[in-house]
Amino acid sequence: MEFPPEVWLALGYALFLAGVAAALELLARHTHRRAERYHTIGFTYHHGLDVWICPTGQHLHRHTAHPEGRAARYRAPAHTCNACSIKHRCTDSDQGREIVQTSHLWLETEVGRFHRGLSLALLLLAQIILLIELLRPSALGERAALLTGLAPIALAWMRMVLRFRAQAGWDQRQARGPGPIK
Repeated sequence: MEFPPEVWLALGYALFLAGVAAALELLARHTHRRAERYHTIGFTYHHGLDVWICPTGQHLHRHTAHPEGRAARYRAPAHTCNACSIKHRCTDSDQGREIVQTSHLWLETEVGRFHRGLSLALLLLAQIILLIELLRPSALGERAALLTGLAPIALAWMRMVLRFRAQAGWDQRQARGPGPIK
């Protein structure tokens, strides 16, 4: 059975949009993780002591914590940082180096929600293209081919929506409040 070029173009474009949405998701997550690590380059977190250790071996102790456990600030003593030989590479503050550790998930950030929304929009566009092609007067065989392309894209879209709701906490955000820092 031979399909008209419109069917192949619609399927190809829909799959391309789904691929772009998946790539956007992966790149956005990677960028978020990389940006989180950028602020602590050269520093090491010691879980047992709950301190950050700077490149010269000094400890940054927990200074303050958000009341709901969403963020913690670690700070080195000002006199230690001000006397340090690598202060110019580390901080310009006279108060001492500060590291803010957050427990934000990728989807709890504005950028994460933006990228997820963009991915969902691309998948929705792919579904609409295939649905329009399905509704076009055509032979039964073409519809079967389009449905085989529509089903995985629709499932991927639903999975992303459900994961977005669960990770962003839409259903329970007001009831439970934010989670604690680990």
